[in-house]
Amino acid sequence: MKRTIILSTTLLITFLSTTGHSADAAKPVGTGASFKGPLGLQLYSLREQFKKDVPGTLKVVRDFGFRDVELAGTYGKTPEEFLALLKENGLKAVAGHFSYDRYRDDPEGVAKEAKALGLAYAGTAWITHSGAFTEANAHDAAKVFNRAGEALAKQGIKFYYHNHGYEFVPHGDGTLFDLLVKETKPEFVSFQMDVMWAVFPGQDPTKLMEKYGSRWALMHVKDLKKGVATGSLAGGTDTKNDVVVGTGQTDWPALLRAAQKAGVKYYFIEDESPSVLEQIPQTLKYLENVKF
Repeated sequence: MKRTIILSTTLLITFLSTTGHSADAAKPVGTGASFKGPLGLQLYSLREQFKKDVPGTLKVVRDFGFRDVELAGTYGKTPEEFLALLKENGLKAVAGHFSYDRYRDDPEGVAKEAKALGLAYAGTAWITHSGAFTEANAHDAAKVFNRAGEALAKQGIKFYYHNHGYEFVPHGDGTLFDLLVKETKPEFVSFQMDVMWAVFPGQDPTKLMEKYGSRWALMHVKDLKKGVATGSLAGGTDTKNDVVVGTGQTDWPALLRAAQKAGVKYYFIEDESPSVLEQIPQTLKYLENVKF
């Protein structure tokens, strides 16, 4: 516990020195003259830290200045226990990822858990499939999403799907991602753009944002290292290719301008790199100063 307190304090000092204001300042974290957020953190970014100390890691999240978070599990805690820990740290779970299989087999159960966590959005970041993603996979997923969205809507929660790169298989005049959007009902299904997982398969995230507008409810603010080849449909790459936002391959001013116009409701930093603790403050500083 002593080690966790020291770690948290060190991170807070780093945050203060790099951003120039306190974590409790009136201005929301990571926002500035152009980028207004709201900005939160996908807690999966700190998955390794959560394995060792759940309460201490949530303190680190608050020390960075975040108030809104997106969940990817509750790290061995019941929804009620995890919600209590969030409240203790002044954090609010806005959205959360659950497995595709759970949505397929028990959408009502997911809806109940999401409700217990107080989520406004509940989604998934991976469609179960073997080998290359196929048209049949896309048709099946659209049906699952529509059913899940309807179940969640009864609890006042919006369903969303987070792209992961493998969905951009060419199909007709577009891709299988286009097919997913076409076959899902807007009243029940929204989307979360993971920017890196749009860039890595060779897509232009700004054009995607402009194409689907309000279907994009959420965004993962995430950058791909310069020099990494794009065009892959693997849905995975070395986590060291997650870099500080603004230092990678994305034209952030153009994308953030398009996202603002589209009405994206929440932005979440997701950083899967081994250097996440060092990179988050730098990403926050970039977002505070970006102009568009």
